[in-house]
Amino acid sequence: MTTLLVIAKEPRPGRVKTRLTPPFTPEEAAALAEAALADTLSAAGRVPADRHVLVLDGRPGPWLPPGFEVVPQASGGLDVRLAAAFAGCPGPALLIGMDTPHVTPELLAPALRWDAYDAWFGSAADGGFWALGLARPAPSLLLGVPMSTPDTGAVQYARLRAAGLRVGELPVLRDVDTASDARQVAAAAPGTRFAARYAELTSTTTGAGR
Repeated sequence: MTTLLVIAKEPRPGRVKTRLTPPFTPEEAAALAEAALADTLSAAGRVPADRHVLVLDGRPGPWLPPGFEVVPQASGGLDVRLAAAFAGCPGPALLIGMDTPHVTPELLAPALRWDAYDAWFGSAADGGFWALGLARPAPSLLLGVPMSTPDTGAVQYARLRAAGLRVGELPVLRDVDTASDARQVAAAAPGTRFAARYAELTSTTTGAGR
């Protein structure tokens, strides 16, 4: 049984995308987060996995599409929460975050094939990672990895290789963390909800200088 996991925070003002404030207000940052989450869930839901699971900090909202099982995030640091998400999977699993609204089903689908690889890894442009797949989920592969640092991705990748895993690499994507990230991601994925919301919030009437 294959599982596609999306780990996310409920897009509430003041709780998500705080690095977007300023130039965006907390409400605007939450609106961008909601759009990014909706895009990510839409893409993930169209990938042919046996289970689609949202690992959520908070409560579901109208942005949640049908077909997703919702489980609460564990308590603790990000490494603990990611490890716990994998621990709940009975078979191969691919985990992504909510910060890549430009992800597509075509990009994700290969990472649920396990004939040639034991793990899949998607590096993020900021030095982290946006995707991690494990044929045999092992929480120990994540516990203790320093999160939200410039070398998080390198440390996690090294951990996989040190375990003797054959690692398939996904394309490098940019997480939406800063206003610059938001601008670049919106430009790269003009057909997304995220791009539409970004355009709305940065129009001449609301502040095109962002």
